[in-house]
Amino acid sequence: MRDGPRRSRLGLRVVALAYLAMLLVLPVGLVFWRTFEHGVGPVLDALGDPSVLHAFKVTGIVAFWTVLLNTVFGVGVAVLLVRHRFPGRRALSAFIDLPLAVSPVVVGLALILAYGKFAPIGGWLEARGIQMIFALPGMVLATVFVSLPLVVREVAPVLEEIGIEQEQAAWTLGAGKVQTFKRITLPSIRWALAYGVVLTLARALGEYGAVAVVSGRLVDKTQTVTLVVEERFQNFDQTTAYAASVALAAVAVVILVVINLLRPDERNR
Repeated sequence: MRDGPRRSRLGLRVVALAYLAMLLVLPVGLVFWRTFEHGVGPVLDALGDPSVLHAFKVTGIVAFWTVLLNTVFGVGVAVLLVRHRFPGRRALSAFIDLPLAVSPVVVGLALILAYGKFAPIGGWLEARGIQMIFALPGMVLATVFVSLPLVVREVAPVLEEIGIEQEQAAWTLGAGKVQTFKRITLPSIRWALAYGVVLTLARALGEYGAVAVVSGRLVDKTQTVTLVVEERFQNFDQTTAYAASVALAAVAVVILVVINLLRPDERNR
């Protein structure tokens, strides 16, 4: 009688593993194999290219500001949505998820229409020496937009789960709102916040569509690593394209693995 359920579970596992192997393991494995098929030397030489190094610098700057802005915004909006009831709350929650439904290319086009040189806002900023499009500010803005929901959607469910009782107790004992947030709320949401930050960082490192539209793809100026990968691959410099893509993927994977390895240990303390 038990053979049927066991075979069913085994069959589901095989299907799931086969699906992941075809969709994820095989393509990524081929990229890694093609990257190192001639040894480590060509990979190191490719990563030492000044244009590639500059692209990593630009990617790091964009990712840093994206994570910083979305962390502050995400925590604030999560607290607002969970701890307060106000008209338009559902509409705000729906708008937070908008980047998940809109194509990044459309996001880039919308930013050009809003902040381009000949747009009212963009022209006003340009006249004051602030260039948004085809510059770092526009790239940061585009990346912030596409990764906007990640911190909010990680933190909000945890805030709902822990409730408000501990915060109310702290207020009763005379703690201010800032002190309560630092000593009660923040420690309670630390792992949800950390995971949201990691997801935001990974998305910022790998973003292509919106950044490709607003950056102008200027070599040694507004190229991120993803744009370098595309440019080098199209120009038949496959060694550099593979090396840059593997390096970028490795950074994201290492961050995800580290945060997942640390999380259970912290919970057991």
